[in-house]
Amino acid sequence: MLIFGSAYPVGKLILNTSLPPMLMASIRMGIVFLCLIPFLKFKIPKKKYFAPLLGFSFSMGTGVFLFMNLALKEATIVSPIIIGAQLSIPFAILISSLFLGEKISNQKWRLVFLAFIGIFLIGYDPNLKGEILALIYTVLMALCYALAQVFSRYLNELDVKLTNTFMGITGCLSLLIFSICVEGDSLYHFQNINFSTWLLILHSAILVSLVAHMSMFYLYKFYPVGQVMPFYSLFPVFGIIQTFLIFGEIPPLLTFIGGIIVLGSVYSLQKIR
Repeated sequence: MLIFGSAYPVGKLILNTSLPPMLMASIRMGIVFLCLIPFLKFKIPKKKYFAPLLGFSFSMGTGVFLFMNLALKEATIVSPIIIGAQLSIPFAILISSLFLGEKISNQKWRLVFLAFIGIFLIGYDPNLKGEILALIYTVLMALCYALAQVFSRYLNELDVKLTNTFMGITGCLSLLIFSICVEGDSLYHFQNINFSTWLLILHSAILVSLVAHMSMFYLYKFYPVGQVMPFYSLFPVFGIIQTFLIFGEIPPLLTFIGGIIVLGSVYSLQKIR
């Protein structure tokens, strides 16, 4: 959880060096792809997996990291982004109900509603008037992560290394195209990345995207998802502590109250079977 929580303050440190957010995300996904290639036993998946694999790769590899970096680039306060990322759980429940026809209990609906109330409180915090665009990007990031979770349900029989390798190359190439078309001077910015920034990027790609996420998948083999996910929902606590240590950032009162509501709702959602 400590590594998961570091993703946001470390990402902010990287983007503070003036590295464009789309290019940074492309590099991160490229490193994930290169690290997994030596361990991959390539096998073309069955046709029934093509659509969910593409959906997972674009929503996770492209959407999540695109909007995460755009949010961090726009934000002056990181903690609301860390808290807002937790909306992925309520979004996943909504998507499952609306498009997959899954039955959701009244208790879960109440908690979903409560989580969004918490986000609205954060959005109305007068200290965050200049952060609205960052919050919008955060909501889009959470939505993409929720879509990735839904798509991943159809990929349980595929090797995790295969899905993540495909996600890495898909995210790398699509984000690189976006960077070239939208940000421009991508080669110039790439050539001017300094050593300390490379270390931070490697932390994001290897420790967060590979070690932390792969560890979660490893735990799923031995423990039910319902036992693992409540601990994952606590990563914002570690992230907020790290933003305080790195940036001296203390969440405003309304953000703090909204954050407690969001985190409490999401934690409770994942405890319900």
